[in-house]
Amino acid sequence: MLLPPVTDGMRSAAIAAADAAGAVLRMYFRTNLAATAKHDESPVTAADRETEQVIRDSLSADFPDHGLFGEEDGLTRPYSPYRWVIDPIDGTRAFITGRPSFVTLISLLYEGIPLLGLMDQPVTGERWFGVHNERTKYRGNFTGKAGTRNCHDLKSAELSCTCPEMLGEHIPNWHKLKARCARNSWGGDGYAYGLLALGQIDLIAEASLKLWDWAALVPIIEGAGGAITDWQGKPLTPGSDGRVLAAGDPTLIPAAVAALA
Repeated sequence: MLLPPVTDGMRSAAIAAADAAGAVLRMYFRTNLAATAKHDESPVTAADRETEQVIRDSLSADFPDHGLFGEEDGLTRPYSPYRWVIDPIDGTRAFITGRPSFVTLISLLYEGIPLLGLMDQPVTGERWFGVHNERTKYRGNFTGKAGTRNCHDLKSAELSCTCPEMLGEHIPNWHKLKARCARNSWGGDGYAYGLLALGQIDLIAEASLKLWDWAALVPIIEGAGGAITDWQGKPLTPGSDGRVLAAGDPTLIPAAVAALA
């Protein structure tokens, strides 16, 4: 499919929405915020809901005809080929326990294909911005720039996953991959994918991810030189089963897929 260009207005809208979201999240961060459990047992707070609403309002003001799909409030304007996908707090467990490893994820899809992805960490001041077929940009208060590192062998790879519980029935397959890697680290949520885009992590294999968890990551990781697929090495789509494999060095994908099989 020939994808439409990402306009300056789309870029500005994503940035403005992230700025507005960050202001809300910094206000709530480390305030002993109460959390309740959703139907899938994942936590949700007033900060999640308020932040998503701020993002929705900001994007709708700029693109009133575009669809919006968020983790907390679902889908509006489903008829539009353009759809903004929103995860106001990716890593709510980290947020409610005062860990600055949560991120806000904003992406723009056209007919289900990610055109633009923005990842923002409002406490550390870090932001990743990816656009289809463009180099990923990183802004932060730390040394580093967007760009994955070379790692051609699993035995040298740093593997990451948010938590074992998310793997469910797939954990035996995941352990086969872990056994072939140099080390594994737990935690990170979406922030770990940002570290992969900075060349700090080589491989991430997770399950149970929803569209709002991974849509923004696709242009960010690809634009940093990496690859992101399902566990069969196929492109992620809105109908994917939630298993996500990301590699800083795309040559790792075949070996990782074989290990996960």
